[in-house]
Amino acid sequence: MRLLIISDTHLPRRARDLPAQVWEEVDRADAVIHSGDWCDLDSLLSLQERAERIIGVYGNNDGPELRERLPEVARADLGGVRFAVVHETGPAKGRENRCAKRFPDVDVLVFGHSHIPWDTRADTGLRLLNPGSPTDRRRQPHHTYMTAEVEDGRLDVRLHRIEPDR
Repeated sequence: MRLLIISDTHLPRRARDLPAQVWEEVDRADAVIHSGDWCDLDSLLSLQERAERIIGVYGNNDGPELRERLPEVARADLGGVRFAVVHETGPAKGRENRCAKRFPDVDVLVFGHSHIPWDTRADTGLRLLNPGSPTDRRRQPHHTYMTAEVEDGRLDVRLHRIEPDR
């Protein structure tokens, strides 16, 4: 199973559309995980038209139209790996332990908000992933997203940079 993991797309404020490189990944993915801050309903609707499956949540910048359609926390079993998705997890310090207590029944927590790529594990084994942002890098050197392959309950994750020429 192939996954695309994105967050903080902030459309159309930070970009008019997702980069072509991300749309190519949407077309290849069995599921797209989006951890919030879509910012407009059209971005969700466009993704729904192309993606095979979406697991998404709303973020702090998402208004009523998105909050009516998306949960604050989403959960899914994908290829034998238990995922939870949320936008905000609080400060970086203590994040792993705090999230392990909040999500004791999942293998992977995907989050956003910071625009900072993140891939760590809590002592409990919970893996925390933040794909950064493909459209609003803030103080990061690159716009980013993640892909993952899930097979037999194993997860292989890759962080990708948006290539400006694509």
